Amino acid sequence: MTMHKTAQATHAARASVDAMIEDLRTLVEIESPSRDLDALRASATAVAAVIESRLGGRAVLVESEAGPHVHWSGGGDPRVLILGHHDTVFPLGTLERRPFKVEDGQATGPGVFDMLGGLVQAIHGLATLDDWSGVEILVTADEEVGSRSSRALLEERALACGAVLVVEGAAEGGALKTGRKGCGTFQVSVTGRASHAGLEPAAGVNALIEAAHQVLDIAALGRPDVGTTVTPTVASAGTLDNVVPAAATVVVDVRVESADEKERIESAFAALAPHLDEAEVAVAGAVSRPPMPESASTELFALAQKLFPGIEGKAVGGGSDGNFTAALGVPTLDGLGAVGGGAHADHEYLVIDAMAPRANLIAGLVRARQNT
Repeated sequence: MTMHKTAQATHAARASVDAMIEDLRTLVEIESPSRDLDALRASATAVAAVIESRLGGRAVLVESEAGPHVHWSGGGDPRVLILGHHDTVFPLGTLERRPFKVEDGQATGPGVFDMLGGLVQAIHGLATLDDWSGVEILVTADEEVGSRSSRALLEERALACGAVLVVEGAAEGGALKTGRKGCGTFQVSVTGRASHAGLEPAAGVNALIEAAHQVLDIAALGRPDVGTTVTPTVASAGTLDNVVPAAATVVVDVRVESADEKERIESAFAALAPHLDEAEVAVAGAVSRPPMPESASTELFALAQKLFPGIEGKAVGGGSDGNFTAALGVPTLDGLGAVGGGAHADHEYLVIDAMAPRANLIAGLVRARQNT
């Protein structure tokens, strides 16, 4: 009851764009690179404080090896989970080079679009409601690095709530994300044998040449006609310019649209074999985020279209924690966060004029779930 009264008393302030920008500035200016535990603790503490100041109650820090996750509940039987993350891809010091700014209708700074803006909009959207029963917020600390420590928790809360609203940044043009490819990373390690490159090159087993063969084999696994991309992205080999390389590694990004393609790709990587005599090839990795089929978003996207006529939905290549919840069969709608662009890049931005409409959309979807 106290939380209900607080919501009514401060409705106008919480619905304002100025208040959203104030909270966004607070979160952006506490840098939160993945795997930096001290930074993530400061970030989680700030996220919890924003939630508590706008919604009341207690936001709990859930400890993990990847840093604290933040969980808040409005009480009552779980009905809807708002899912996001507070870690970002930008290293400490980015803020000094690219400080938070608001000008020309945009907010810029590390993490404004992916995805601190979405968190702020969701919190302020909820603040416009008179009742938060059945609503949960989960903000994880490791989405950008695979969600290994948070996956079990987010899957548990998704199953308990029965519907998930993911506040990742919107697709191009403000579209919601109705489907996502499954994605994963593989590392191919090649072992050869070193020798003097000038005196006896034939005595060695050139790991770099073997890696070149592997790159060609790997690239051939892609099937763009069915949405499968297989992209070698990072390679390293050798130690000195006069030594036949004894080791090499190749890192590969994989995106798939179906479970069948996930199985095909994983089997193909497991079957990679060396071309050179005495070379060895070892593979680690998997398609760790399953595809998010568009069928998972059908129900919630239809609600969004009623609330926001004309809004579009798009299937995208990038993955999110929505992949995990959709794979469980839980209705999931993604891309409900900031409208903008430049995720993971220096030109990252958020569109100010879209903040209030997106907050209202979250509020409308939550209200609809509460009434079902």
